[in-house]
Amino acid sequence: MILTADYHTHTPFSHGKNTVLENAEKAKEQGLQQIAITDHGYTHVVFGLRRRKIKEYRAQCEEATRKTGVKVLVGIEANVLGVEGHSDLKETDFEDFDVYLCGTHLCVWYKPFISQFFSFFARNYSTEKLHLKHSDKLIQNNTLAYCNTIKNNPIDALTHVNYLCKCNSLEVAKVASDYGTYIELNSKKTHFTDEELMDMALKTSVRFLINSDAHSASRVGEIERVKEQLGRINFPLDRIDNIDGRLPNFRFKEFKQRL
Repeated sequence: MILTADYHTHTPFSHGKNTVLENAEKAKEQGLQQIAITDHGYTHVVFGLRRRKIKEYRAQCEEATRKTGVKVLVGIEANVLGVEGHSDLKETDFEDFDVYLCGTHLCVWYKPFISQFFSFFARNYSTEKLHLKHSDKLIQNNTLAYCNTIKNNPIDALTHVNYLCKCNSLEVAKVASDYGTYIELNSKKTHFTDEELMDMALKTSVRFLINSDAHSASRVGEIERVKEQLGRINFPLDRIDNIDGRLPNFRFKEFKQRL
């Protein structure tokens, strides 16, 4: 299994250590055809990409493409803002980006803020940090948050599903399959059990991406954690669309062409 493209990397525009160019140079060293720079969404209080920086952000991606020959896509890792399925990427922002990822994060401006801060963030955070059992109601709400976000936004891939937001991954995968959204296999940290992965593969037609979630250039293209898990469970590799020369068909691009 050889990675073709890494669609989840960060830079100092949000929470990464290395520049766009340094990420691209590492991608070239790894033999990748493409990478996406996907800094955190606008509502992230601490590490969010700022709209006033987007012109520079795009320019650095274009420069890195010219200098390395690796296609550097302009991306964002937007935020799930609660159970109602809001994301922080507006339609007026769409022309600025090539790749639209979305995931759950700490310290974001939930929508509506007060109700979702307590019912979505606080309950998930306290359950995780205190190592409590996830209630059926909490898992149901989290599943609804992911599913509604897919339905309401032309998201290319959901990132690190289950991170601070334990859900019914099978139900999320069914909706992702229906809408053409990829499920990310995140190599920074394992978020799916072996059973969850095989259930998604065998019981739905959802497609997958493997991404590094690199916050430093040294980790761009790093997928060993995922490779180990997939090898252990004999996962069907033909369901992964950014390995062995394959490139994905992104929903976001097709959506923008219809606008």
